[in-house]
Amino acid sequence: MNKSNVVIRSLSSVNENTKNRNGEIWKRLLTGFVLLIFAFLLVPILVVIPMSFSSANTLQFPPPGFSLKWYQAFFQDSGWLVALRTSFYVAIASSSCSLIIGIFAAYGLARNRFKGRKIILANILAPMIIPQIITAVGLYLFFNKIGLVGTIPGLIIGHTVLSVPFVILIIMLAIGSLDIRIEHAARSLGANWITTFFKIIFPNIVPSVISAWFFAFIVSFDELIVTIFLGGEYVTVPKKMFNELILQINPIITVVSTLLIFVTVGFVILAIFTLRKYKRTFGFK
Repeated sequence: MNKSNVVIRSLSSVNENTKNRNGEIWKRLLTGFVLLIFAFLLVPILVVIPMSFSSANTLQFPPPGFSLKWYQAFFQDSGWLVALRTSFYVAIASSSCSLIIGIFAAYGLARNRFKGRKIILANILAPMIIPQIITAVGLYLFFNKIGLVGTIPGLIIGHTVLSVPFVILIIMLAIGSLDIRIEHAARSLGANWITTFFKIIFPNIVPSVISAWFFAFIVSFDELIVTIFLGGEYVTVPKKMFNELILQINPIITVVSTLLIFVTVGFVILAIFTLRKYKRTFGFK
């Protein structure tokens, strides 16, 4: 019996070591696969940024020399500066509108169960699912009848339609994680809905609100297809890049791409800094 127990224990230890070894191999393979994906996504960025400082007159990698002439050409080109200003204006306006609409829509969908709720939610999330060309055509046909094609308000509304689903999803998850009994306690103590929302709910979802606004801004700032259909004479940075690539391959494109990368990274850093400051101020973990 003792020998058999020793043999069983030995076999079990061997099996356990084999499983641990196999698990370690799979972890290493998975880590390597993730690193390959990360490198695949990072390599274009590492190529574009050095090319924006190239002294060559065409796109060339590696750059033959260092120069800021393409940055100088960008900031001296009024067309690019107007496009950049339009992009920021439309992105800020549409992301703010998306946030206002999304917060209240998310609260209604997260806290209420009613007939047709799933249909309404599916309709709201449709712009995330269906191809953007279909959304753009639909918006163009509708806006053309009411005179919003080729206007800034029409462009803002179109971008809002695309960014609202992201806001609603993020805010719904945040509100759904809150204990509804806290709201019931506030209402039972005499607080109305507005007081309950702004004193109880909103302070607890501020990090999600910041994240939602950030996602909405990026969606709007990078939008191209809807802008082509609705923008008319108004040109954003993605539309300007598209037009330039059709006509010629201009090295200024690398400068614009580099600036977009730094804008995106800057917003991420700003969002992280804001969230940390909020947590320190209000004591959230």
